[in-house]
Amino acid sequence: MSYGFFASVYDILTENVDYEKIADRIDALFGKEIKEKGSLLDLGCGTGTLSFLLEEKGFDVIGIDKSEDMLSEGFEKKSELGSSVMFICQDLTELDLYGTAASAVCVLDTVNHIDKAEKIYEFFRRVSLFLEMNGLFLLDVNTPFKHRNVLADNTFIYDTGDVYCIWQNSYDKNARRTDIDLDFFVKDGDCYFKESESFSEYEYDIDGIISMLEQNGFTVLNQFDGYGNETPTEKTERMVLLAQKTNLIFEDEIK
Repeated sequence: MSYGFFASVYDILTENVDYEKIADRIDALFGKEIKEKGSLLDLGCGTGTLSFLLEEKGFDVIGIDKSEDMLSEGFEKKSELGSSVMFICQDLTELDLYGTAASAVCVLDTVNHIDKAEKIYEFFRRVSLFLEMNGLFLLDVNTPFKHRNVLADNTFIYDTGDVYCIWQNSYDKNARRTDIDLDFFVKDGDCYFKESESFSEYEYDIDGIISMLEQNGFTVLNQFDGYGNETPTEKTERMVLLAQKTNLIFEDEIK
């Protein structure tokens, strides 16, 4: 999906996301494993907020997202910041680059937006292909616990003053899918106008995610409960996986 209007208010509605903490954590974890930072793929980069923070950490960042609307917002911020981040519009399951990168990240449940396990497998395969040997890949996944108990059939309200958002979830246990409907009321003078957006997130078992990583040349080095140093529990909502490419795959193996 393109995310349309959602892209224009995405940064406003994610002001509560601690991007600096995520960037600090990535920098710390990668710093333990690699000597030189080099190029980094920010996969599902959205409007580029994390991309710019990682650039400040010394990474040469390539932000990749399939939403032209999200990337358009990113390009505007890039111009304002005088950043050198490169943005590419691609579907992650069709990732195709001219060379390899030293590391990659995929955060904020981007994986959960992929609608089939087969597509996630293909995504991991392409990340492996375009990652240098021993390159690091950090990703996070919303857990089944979060889908069933936090997202569930719940409704959330966000009021930023200029934007009022009603976020309604509908969880389908059999399909293992959470359908998300967003209604935006945006202030325009003394009035508000309404925009709507819909998309879905998909629930995947973490063991299955790890298995697909391993089948595509990765070794999972560690697992965390979110972006701290806590050990995952049965009530973990966001699983963070740190993986390393330890085995080669070949281009002719790609579908």
